[in-house]
Amino acid sequence: MTKWTTSNVPPQHGRTAVVTGTGGLGYEDALALARAGSSVVIAGRNARKGAEAVAAIKKAIPGGQVRFGEVDLANLASIAEFAAQLAREQDGLDLLINNAGVMTPPARRETKDGFELQFGTNYLGHFALTAHLMPLLKKGRKPRVVTLGSVAARQGAINFDDLQAEHDYKPMPVYSQSKLACVMFAFELSRRSKAAGWGVESLAAHPGISRTDLLPNGAGQTSAPGMARRFLPFLFQPAWQGALPTLYAATEPTARDGAYYGPDRLGGTRGYPTEEKPPMQALDASVAARLWDASQELTNVTFV
Repeated sequence: MTKWTTSNVPPQHGRTAVVTGTGGLGYEDALALARAGSSVVIAGRNARKGAEAVAAIKKAIPGGQVRFGEVDLANLASIAEFAAQLAREQDGLDLLINNAGVMTPPARRETKDGFELQFGTNYLGHFALTAHLMPLLKKGRKPRVVTLGSVAARQGAINFDDLQAEHDYKPMPVYSQSKLACVMFAFELSRRSKAAGWGVESLAAHPGISRTDLLPNGAGQTSAPGMARRFLPFLFQPAWQGALPTLYAATEPTARDGAYYGPDRLGGTRGYPTEEKPPMQALDASVAARLWDASQELTNVTFV
């Protein structure tokens, strides 16, 4: 594919989408989808940032159908309430983009439910959200779920002996595990949907290395990654470009169910969308099935 951009997003009129994350990539996803005619819910925990994102999109797209939905991916009760509220408001859902995340806090932190923050937010929160929204997705038109991985997933490993990093917390390896888990979840969801006849496509995507607030928000403004983000901007591609693989996976009719999309240049760190080979460890179906079972038990959800 050659330089696929937001101008290639097919018309989305009559379609509904949920995008997690109010800034950075999530904002760019919501903006492009709203511009193409989709009705978009920007889902996040910060109501002020959500309102600002909605206002900015409506200013850019007069008449754009976009609203904020409050959900804290680090709180299972909040996730369940968000899904219940959405079910009261609409009959189906056509697209879910599991985008929001936290990256490399220097010290181990926990979610409301006692999970390690990165694994709990980036992976378990989206796992639970997808399960709660599955009844709506099944009623959608050509429904898709796109879950974000990361170039960091290449170094990831699922440590079943210490999933919550209670015994050995190292920020980047734990982040890599969480993003590998996201990619494995996308593939396992695709397999299970096909086997059970759910009719929901599931794809994975990653943004390369993009200019968002993920690094400074997680590792801190004065950390080495945070300083690089602030003072070496040329290392990072703009957020709009980082969002392209996700938008391709979400909207392109030829995107393949169960495939992985990322940037096409410099080892997948920047460029335009292309299908790429996933990390080898993400293709281990036995590990993915074990992770799925563990995740259902941890989050107390089932996919029906």
